[in-house]
Amino acid sequence: MKTTRAGLTLGAGLAALLWASGTHAQTTTQTAPPAAESPVAEVEAVAEAAEPPPPPAPPPTFSDQMLAGKPIFEVRARYETVDQANLRERANAYTVRTRLGWETGDFHGLKGLIEFEDVRQIGPEHYAVNVPGATTPPLNGADKARYPIVNDPDVTEVNRAQVTWTPSAALQVTAGRQRIVLDDQRFVGGVAWRQDEQTFDGLRADFAAGRVKGTYAYITHVNRILGELRDWDSDSHLLNVTWSPAEALRLQGFVYALDFGNSAINSSITKGAKASGKTWLGLYQVAYGATFARQSDWRGNTASYDLDYWAGEVAGTFDIYTARLAYEQLEGDGTRGFTTPLGTVHAFNGWSDSWVSPGGNKSFADGLKDLNLGLNVKPRFKKTHFFNSDLLVRYHDFDDQRTGADLGHEWEVQLTAAITPKLSLLLKYADFQRETTVPAGTLAPPASRTKAWFSLEYKL
Repeated sequence: MKTTRAGLTLGAGLAALLWASGTHAQTTTQTAPPAAESPVAEVEAVAEAAEPPPPPAPPPTFSDQMLAGKPIFEVRARYETVDQANLRERANAYTVRTRLGWETGDFHGLKGLIEFEDVRQIGPEHYAVNVPGATTPPLNGADKARYPIVNDPDVTEVNRAQVTWTPSAALQVTAGRQRIVLDDQRFVGGVAWRQDEQTFDGLRADFAAGRVKGTYAYITHVNRILGELRDWDSDSHLLNVTWSPAEALRLQGFVYALDFGNSAINSSITKGAKASGKTWLGLYQVAYGATFARQSDWRGNTASYDLDYWAGEVAGTFDIYTARLAYEQLEGDGTRGFTTPLGTVHAFNGWSDSWVSPGGNKSFADGLKDLNLGLNVKPRFKKTHFFNSDLLVRYHDFDDQRTGADLGHEWEVQLTAAITPKLSLLLKYADFQRETTVPAGTLAPPASRTKAWFSLEYKL
């Protein structure tokens, strides 16, 4: 019995001890100040209360975004030489083009841009500057008529001065003097090959809705490559709409209604359509395209006419090689030919720029058929100061569209490469040889000529 009591007493004592220990621990946990309430923590808490977090930075102001843009700085130095069969002197032109400007940052969808352009000859002026096809004396002096044309006159002007508003991904509106490049520049472009770029004064809207994209522009003035004295006053409308349902098919429709107050012969309306695309056939990438357009008189600027344009091309790329076969047919009636007065013609019907008509049309009055074959190679050869090289060789065969007569042919070679990421070089050569005789009733082709270029271009 005693033993039993002793056991109960010991058990009760142990239970009491355990209960007391738990109570003491609980009391200690409840009464001990938490770490956050320690003296050091209290000081830090007071400091935090005394120094509230800094307010958020104010949104950028208009002046902030003006200064948050980027500079525009480009220099292109070029030597061009021309040897033309019907002129006794060879042209040699050393010119430098400099562009300097600023593009602002974005401010509530608004951006501004200002760009100045200066073209200067370096050394003797042994070349003529004139409207293509004109029979009037050269713009840089009648004594220069003995030289072939190199249309890079001395000029200093505002090349671009524009404001762009982008309220959404579906719309962008640009007002002012601007660069407009549509599609491959066959009908509307910047004529960027010449030193004085072609730009446009007007209002432009670029819009997009799903797979449909388009551009509408109203042009009040065309700033051409010959300086301000040969610019065109304009009341013209440009519309180009593209639907791209797949990479293999891209459909385009366009209307270019051109009305030039001081160049009636270049006024016209052109309506057309183009289909293009690309696909893979095994290891080969194949690109293709076809274009049709009809051009007519517009607003009574010229006598009534209707002329058609057809073009087709196919190109195949394998590894570093691309071969391209192209055909163009610009209809002519013997008085005037299909013309693209705002287009970049240099890239299409030969780098010799032979095909022009009196009065400044970029065309041939009899019409022109141009079958050309080109091979482009991008060598893997790379050095510290010679990389991203590109070699192009192309051959043109020209026929009279109206009579079918052979008019001549042209060989072209071009090499481009990078010296540094911002400095590039170009070597280029074109050799046009006309047919010495053509059938009766066929318009005589232009004179044979060779041209060569060397240029260095720096872009910031």
